[in-house]
Amino acid sequence: MNLKQLEAFVHVAEGGSFSKAAKALFLTQPTISAHVSSLEKELNARLFIRNTKEVNLSEDGKDLYKYAKQIVELEKNIEERFGTRPDEGKQCITIAASTIPAQYLLPRILIRFREKYPDEQFKIVEADSSEVVVRIVEHMADIGFTGTVLEKKHCKYIPFYKDELAIITPNTEKYQKIRQEGKGSIAWLKKEQLIMREEGSGTRSEAEKQLKTAGVELVHLNVIASIANQETIKKSVEQGVGITILSRLAAAEEEKEGRLLTFPIPGADEGRDINLVYNKNYQLSHSAERFIKVVKEVYLGMQPMQ
Repeated sequence: MNLKQLEAFVHVAEGGSFSKAAKALFLTQPTISAHVSSLEKELNARLFIRNTKEVNLSEDGKDLYKYAKQIVELEKNIEERFGTRPDEGKQCITIAASTIPAQYLLPRILIRFREKYPDEQFKIVEADSSEVVVRIVEHMADIGFTGTVLEKKHCKYIPFYKDELAIITPNTEKYQKIRQEGKGSIAWLKKEQLIMREEGSGTRSEAEKQLKTAGVELVHLNVIASIANQETIKKSVEQGVGITILSRLAAAEEEKEGRLLTFPIPGADEGRDINLVYNKNYQLSHSAERFIKVVKEVYLGMQPMQ
């Protein structure tokens, strides 16, 4: 086994393609295939599950990736440190982000990052909060953004943004009247049809906590659907299918245009933390460190990140 084989394996794993790995490493596709085949023979393991459309890691491949990624990153760090890397400065950061940070917070960060480090590259993977943390734990992403803290080994969480959840309804006479009465109680939710984010979503987990604090248990509500795509949820609410609980950020445009109404959840305080997360058991690349610095500049006003 050698570094070239491991590097080829890592690029195929991350790109899901032998041809993409060949292009990234400036090698031919047969060379990449030979490297992977040699690894599989040496380890006596099947590393990828191949079909006509895509290439996915096998269970053995997932285990190898955790180690191979670390070795490739260490090689990269050594080359950067001693100035021997031919394409120094042009790195690719893999970022896993849950829906709210991916769609509403990351764009601002990425604009600043590109301004400061135009040679850097990044790959964004959108997933629910639990999957983001799994990717960080298994070192399949350098940096993660999540609205939920899961107690996983080696994870370092840095809160950087307060996100307020709200009850989202259609802008109809019925809900306008509820808003005008403004009694501060959300007992009226028990009579409504509720659309929730999917299991594993940070938004759903936080919504359940905040409802409980407000005296409303989710089990006592009429949840008619669980949907992963929040755009689908908003359109369903707008058309009268039901109401929902989402980030105010997600509904800001529709509220401004008068298509949706938002109601605060009593006792929710300042909202939930959106966190940057990384695996403290692995050495961050210089590119990842630069990215974290930009997050600090954009959302923390240069306050020290602990």
